[in-house]
Amino acid sequence: MEQHASQSPLDEDTALRTILEGTSTETGEPFFAALVKNLAKALGTNGAWVTEFDQDCQSLRALAFWRNGGWVEDYEYSIMGTPCEAVVGEARLVHVADKLVELYPDDPDLKPQGAVSYMGVPLADVDGTILGHLAVLDNKPMPEEPRGQAILQIFAARASAELQRLRAESELLWREEKLARLVDSAMDAIIELDHNLKVTRMNPAAEKVLGCDANQTEGRSFSKYLTEGSHAKLTTLIGELDARPEKERYLWIPGGLEAKRSDGTEFPAEATLSRFEMGRRKYHTLILRSVNERLEAEQKIRSLTVETEYLKEEVKALQNFGDLIGESEPMKQVLADIQQVAETDATVLLLGETGTGKEVVARAIHTASNRRNKPLIKVNCAAIPPTLIESEFFGHEKGAFTGATQKREGRFALADGGTIFLDEIGELPLELQVKLLRVLQEGEFEPVGSSRTRKVDVRVLTATNRDLEAAAKDGSFREDLYYRLNVFPLHLPPLRERGQDIAVLASTFAERCARRMGRTIEISEECSRRLMTYSWPGNVRELENVIERAVITSRDRRLNLDRALPEAKGEAIPDKISGRILSARELQDLERENMVRALEESGWRVSGAKGAAELLGMNPSTLSSRMKALEIKRPRQG
Repeated sequence: MEQHASQSPLDEDTALRTILEGTSTETGEPFFAALVKNLAKALGTNGAWVTEFDQDCQSLRALAFWRNGGWVEDYEYSIMGTPCEAVVGEARLVHVADKLVELYPDDPDLKPQGAVSYMGVPLADVDGTILGHLAVLDNKPMPEEPRGQAILQIFAARASAELQRLRAESELLWREEKLARLVDSAMDAIIELDHNLKVTRMNPAAEKVLGCDANQTEGRSFSKYLTEGSHAKLTTLIGELDARPEKERYLWIPGGLEAKRSDGTEFPAEATLSRFEMGRRKYHTLILRSVNERLEAEQKIRSLTVETEYLKEEVKALQNFGDLIGESEPMKQVLADIQQVAETDATVLLLGETGTGKEVVARAIHTASNRRNKPLIKVNCAAIPPTLIESEFFGHEKGAFTGATQKREGRFALADGGTIFLDEIGELPLELQVKLLRVLQEGEFEPVGSSRTRKVDVRVLTATNRDLEAAAKDGSFREDLYYRLNVFPLHLPPLRERGQDIAVLASTFAERCARRMGRTIEISEECSRRLMTYSWPGNVRELENVIERAVITSRDRRLNLDRALPEAKGEAIPDKISGRILSARELQDLERENMVRALEESGWRVSGAKGAAELLGMNPSTLSSRMKALEIKRPRQG
């Protein structure tokens, strides 16, 4: 293409000097602005622009556009149908010396700008990827000038390098921001320390765990947040890291560290330590995780597991015993007492012989109370060895005594917000009675091996078949504890005083037991009469056991009492159904006679298999107590 007559020869040196002087001190966006302005001036064109290529949209966005002595802002356009399409698509220089609009009629911007000529070159990355392009535009012909093309390509390379630098810088900033967000969003405390163990940075989790402000902590020694021993430990470990190879300068701190919050409270923390260098300066990254949160979570899981087991026992007990059953006057009084006391938080002392249903009544009180949605925790004071009962009540710390391999919650902690039922309270050792009194009065205790006082909100129900008042007078039971427990005494009548309830209870037990065995059972009038003529020293529990044996041995759908109740003889139970009411002396004689028969049948063996207690359906300790009260002694051998 011939040079236009009006076009003066290009002074290459002057052009290069103009562009170099105009861009030498600039970087980034100012560099691109200086480049296109000085490029247009040096090449004598009325427009020049540098762009960034968006491959997904196939468009170019101007980083700087100088046109007719001013700036074109926010210029972005599709390359389709433009002279730039070949520059970007074919990665080559494109020079249109004249008649630009005629050659590219689909480019909507050329005609309004009065464009006549164009020259553009691609901006390429080191791998050949097109980053954008650099171009000049003029409203007069632009004859082919090798020196002009060379200048355009020289500064295209310079623009390409600057664009690569900006992209690398942007990528670096993005990665740094991403890393900062990663560190700041971490749940563990992350602290950066310099070679003097002064804080250079910490994440929000560290601020929370240590209870401090990062802005006020940075530049200060981290020793404030470690115990003296842990600070010495950390210093020693840093020395060990310095001696390691560069790629192995990290470690898990064995045993963790004892950290301190800004308020001085200490807490155990798992910890890791690593080292890195920047600008020949050493830095250390310390990551802390409070062990307390994990321990609390583990303890909560253990507590929930134990509570679940108690609830399973409750469900099983409810299935076994059902609701309180009875229409006799003594039983109506018990039900009325339960209704009165249930909605209060009063301590209840359940009194009565073994087998009268004290645990069932305790469950009924809890179920009718405002604490029904919390657990009912049961403790049999007579079944726990004296050496373990304090731990059972109040829990213990790890290592509190031989065998305490882990921390354990006590029954009072498990009952917090609910109810605790202390059965056989009369068997509680004297040394523990004073601690129980403190829980009742103050609602607090210390676990075994701990100096930390724990507060609880627990309603206490107790039961005994002993005469606690007499025990308090003779010194075997604390008098102050007795009066604290005796807020609402509730006496459960023995079954022999509930004559009209026997048939109803027997029918209920028989139906339940038969259903479990897949049978159908009928209780004849003869069976009812025999049940009524028995004194039931073991009370409701004995009746249930007898009925279960009778169902097991039943034939032809009839209850069989021959083996279940072979000793059922004598006069009727004191009730109007029997025709007359027996005196207390007559009842005592009847009970004595029945016990003697059982003892004789067992060879005067009180406990064990086929012992008198088993035959009577009684607790051996209860039988021994009744034998003493009734003055029953084994006859001397002749």
